[in-house]
Parts: sequence; C-alpha cells; structure tokens
Amino acid sequence: MKINRVILSGGGTGGHIFPALSIANEIKKRYPDADILFVGALGRMEMEKIPAAGYKIVGLPVMGFPRKPSLKIFAFFNKLVQSASMAKRIVKEFRPEIAIGVGGYASGPLLRAAANQKIPTLIQEQNSYAGITNKILGRKVNAICVAYDNMDRFFPSKKIILTGNPVRENLLANIQNKDEALEYFGLTGNQRVVLIVGGSLGARSINNSVLKNLGLITKSGVQVIWQTGAIYFEKIQAEIQGKKPENLHIHQFLSRMDLAYSVADVVISRAGAGTLSELCLVGKPAILVPSPNVSEDHQTKNAMALVDRDAAVMITDGEIDKKLFQVAFDLVNNTELCRLMATNIKILAKPEATKSIVDEVEKLITQ
Repeated sequence: MKINRVILSGGGTGGHIFPALSIANEIKKRYPDADILFVGALGRMEMEKIPAAGYKIVGLPVMGFPRKPSLKIFAFFNKLVQSASMAKRIVKEFRPEIAIGVGGYASGPLLRAAANQKIPTLIQEQNSYAGITNKILGRKVNAICVAYDNMDRFFPSKKIILTGNPVRENLLANIQNKDEALEYFGLTGNQRVVLIVGGSLGARSINNSVLKNLGLITKSGVQVIWQTGAIYFEKIQAEIQGKKPENLHIHQFLSRMDLAYSVADVVISRAGAGTLSELCLVGKPAILVPSPNVSEDHQTKNAMALVDRDAAVMITDGEIDKKLFQVAFDLVNNTELCRLMATNIKILAKPEATKSIVDEVEKLITQ
C-alpha cells in the first residue's frame, strides 16, 4: 500500500497549524514520495507557516461567520460560495486519495467538496467541545479523530477514534536537559521557574497582568520566562523600559519550547487544545487562563477536563490581575503539590497521537 496524494486543510492559529504539520510530516516519514497539498484561508497565518515548513499551500477566500449581526454576513456568504467553487476545483484537479481537516475556516468547503466527490475524508477535532465546522462535517466524513472522551455528544459514535492531539515533533528530545535549558535562557539553577506562554499570537490580558504585577514578580524570588507574542513585543519593550525586574526574561517567541518546558516548574498558559496536549506530554503543572474570545468558550471546557482530574488550576480572564501571580508563586513553591499535578497531567498524555491518526488515514485509503 502506498499513499500518493493527500490534501490537508485548516489553520487560522498555531493550534491548528502545528497538528496539521505533524500529520504531514508523519505521512512523509512513511511515504517520502507522497504529494501533500495544504488548503488554508487567505490572510491567515498558515499561508506563511506552511510554505516555511516546506509544503505547498493554496488559499481560499473563506472567512469566519460574523458573531454579531452586521453587513459582514453578505461578505461571509459571498466568500463561502467562492470558496466552495474553488475547493471543488482543487479536489477535482489534485485528485487526492484522502482529505484531512484539522479545523479552521478552510476545512469546511474543502472537506465538503472531497466528500461530495467520494474521496475518503477524516477530521481531527482537537478540543473537548467540537467547533461548528467540524460538527457540520461530522455527518459527512468517514472518520473523526478526537482527543477527549464523550465526543459522541457531537459526532456519530461509530466514526470516532480516540487518538489524542498531535504535538510538535521532538518536543521530548531535550526535556530532561535542564542544564542546557538554564544556559539557553540565562537562568540560575537555584531558583524555581514560571513559564508564561500566551499562544503563538500572544495573549493581551495575560501580558497586561504581567505589567500590573511587576512588583510582585520582583519580590517573588522566582525566575519568570515570558513569551509576549509578536504583536505585543515592541510595545511591551517600550513600556517596561527602566522598570524590568532582573528575574523577568522577556521573549517575543520561544522557538525552543523543548528547553522552555525542560526548565519550567509551573506553566501559565491559555487553554488551547494543542498547548494542553503538550503540557500533558511533558508533565508540567499548569495554571490555565482560558481565552474568552473563542467560539463556544471551548478553552474553558478544555481546561475543565484537566481541572476535574486535579491536573491543572484554572483562573478566569477577569480574575488574573488580582489572582494569577499570587496563585502561581504559591504553587511553584509547593513542591509536593507540583509533583502531584505533574503526575496527574502526565496520565492524560497520548504520545503516539500523530502515528495513530496516520494509521487511520491508511485504513481509510485501503478500505
């Protein structure tokens, strides 16, 4: 059996793009000659990140459904019709053996077009609460790979396979190499470390909370690594000039997440599905601040799946200015609680997720 042509569709955020790339890389590992085409949304970050990873991508003019009543609804339907027509043509010309959707605007028109042309289809739902696009697609696709239990609330149970979420490759390669991590970040080995990540684009409210708690950070005796995100970095650098605590280490983007996780004793993060899968894999105690700006409040539901198992702590976006850093510093200095949370979160890890998903891809092609 050989895989020759695959379409992967979706994107919008790193939470969709990294899993898609992990799946593509696993297919390439098994079938080096496979032709893989990505289909994304024009103007979204996949149009830059996918070519940078060495893959071809085509963009659709699709956009998200407007959350508030406005004239944008006409643009939405106009672009949806255009995207559906383009997707139909892409599938017909590329002739994939399978189409895989990872969530995001573009996956809707593309997977629908593939299903209508009798191409085997698979979607990978990262969240504990399925998105609208995937819920609609669930009725048409052949298989649905999920990361959480009880997803038959959203999908036909006979199509569901519990695989877990793909994570960035080589994440565990240097997770035990703490000495290298200390040197890389310029840290000392005799102080605890809190890592703050707001996702690939950053998180405004978490960043603002850091700025409001500089005094508490200074007095904490804890080293803090802070990823601001690209769109906030320059403004923060200007604002913090002359008052940055010595124990606060600011980064625009962390390219070596393996080393960042290696050195961290506690992680403060949003609750995107990809990030939570990484935290489970590396076994790090986490304080989760779900983004209030996502559809169906799915990050809160993701976070609660860990909180209910005593594997993480959750603080709402509205509470973080007053509570976040006091909770973080109390937790990081409680080594026994950190050890318990690390054990509990690691139980939820699924390190073979990407391989399991590609196994399902192979099954669909050979049916």
